[in-house]
Amino acid sequence: MIELKTDTEIEKMRTTGRFVAEVLTELGALADIGVNLLDLEHHARDMIKRRGAQSCYWDYEPSFGRGPFRNVVCISVNDAVLHGLPSDYSLRDGDVLSLDFAVSIDGWVADAARTLIVGTAADEDVRLIRATDEALAAGTAAAQPGGRLGDISAAIGAVADAYGYPVNLEFGGHGLGRTMHEDPHVPNRGRPGRGLRLRPGMTLALEPWLARTTDRIVYDPDGWTIRSADGSRTAHTENTIAITADGPVILTE
Repeated sequence: MIELKTDTEIEKMRTTGRFVAEVLTELGALADIGVNLLDLEHHARDMIKRRGAQSCYWDYEPSFGRGPFRNVVCISVNDAVLHGLPSDYSLRDGDVLSLDFAVSIDGWVADAARTLIVGTAADEDVRLIRATDEALAAGTAAAQPGGRLGDISAAIGAVADAYGYPVNLEFGGHGLGRTMHEDPHVPNRGRPGRGLRLRPGMTLALEPWLARTTDRIVYDPDGWTIRSADGSRTAHTENTIAITADGPVILTE
C-alpha cells in the first residue's frame, strides 16, 4: 500500500531530510586520507544522539542481510557500492567513498547517499560519480504528477546508457515515509509511460548506483557489503523527494 502524505507530513519529512543532508555533508568534510571508517560511523552516531533522531539502519534485518545491521551509516569504498559495513579501514589517496544514511525524526524518515573521492581524483572516477548525479537529477525531473513510475526509471537508465555504464536491477529506489522502505520499488531502468501513476503526496528515495564495467554484484562474507562482481569502481547517489501538485521537491538538500 502507498500512503499519500499531506503537505504537513511532507514538511516533517523535509525536517528529517535536512538533518540527513547535514550529516552527510559533515561526514564528507571529515573524510580524508588516513581517516578511519569507524571514526565516521561514531561521528554519525554522536550527531544522531545530539539531534534525538533514530537510526533506520540499527537493527535493520531484511531478507538479504546477514543478521541485524549494527551501524548507523553504510560506508562503501571503491568497488563496494551498497550496504557497506563500517570497518577498521583508513582511507587512502584516491579512494572512492560512498556514504548512505537514513534516520527518523518524530516518526518521519529521510534517506540519502553521496559519493566522493578522497584526495587525488582519477578522471574515470569523477566521470562515474557525475553519471550518478546526472541520473539522479534526470529521475527527479521525471517525477511529475500524472506521470508514470517508468518515466523515472527510464530517465535514470537513459543517463547510464549515455555514459556507457551497465545498470543492475536487483537494488534501486523505494518509497518511504513512516518507515525506511515502503512501496513502490523504483528500478534504475524502465520504460516511459509504464507502471504506477505518480500522484501528489508520494514520497520516494531515488538512488541510481553504477559500477564502471559490470551490472553483476557479489556479497562480502559479512553478508551485507555489496561489490561489483569484477572489482570495478562504483558510485551511489540518493535523495528523498516528494511529488507535489507543482512537481518534485527534494527533501534531502
